[in-house]
Amino acid sequence: MRHPVMALLIHKASKQSMPVTSAALMVGKKVKGRKRHIVVDTLGCLLTIVVHAANKHDTKGGITVAGRAFDKYPTIEKFCGDEGYRGAFVEYIGWDFDDVGVDISKRIKPEFEILPKRWIVERTFAWFGNSRRLAKDFEISTNSAENMAIISNMHTLLKRLA
Repeated sequence: MRHPVMALLIHKASKQSMPVTSAALMVGKKVKGRKRHIVVDTLGCLLTIVVHAANKHDTKGGITVAGRAFDKYPTIEKFCGDEGYRGAFVEYIGWDFDDVGVDISKRIKPEFEILPKRWIVERTFAWFGNSRRLAKDFEISTNSAENMAIISNMHTLLKRLA
């Protein structure tokens, strides 16, 4: 079994299909629902996922998902993320984990540009889109939403093996 050395993390907002207590309005984008923070390896295999209300800031969600990923895979040497994870996330990783680097990509420009490594995480979210249960957030609890994403990722990986 191989052990991940580099972990890529990103978040996406998912719209709620029904009102639940853990959903909230994402201020900048006016999306009522939840956010999914995922950590994948360089092949796009899901390592960890955290689902929470959309009004929680990216750095706090990133700290939670990075902590879970590092606890499960202590061989991680570097986290890569987008600009939403700057500031407190970078400080937390540098302070809490020894010898773990953080690479934050620059702000996306208005024109189309392929960012290194980001397409791997976006592809994993696109694989989630193939699962009907993950097209919108139909789950009532966040644990159930996390488990459905894990099941969907396992299904995708098993289909790729066949």
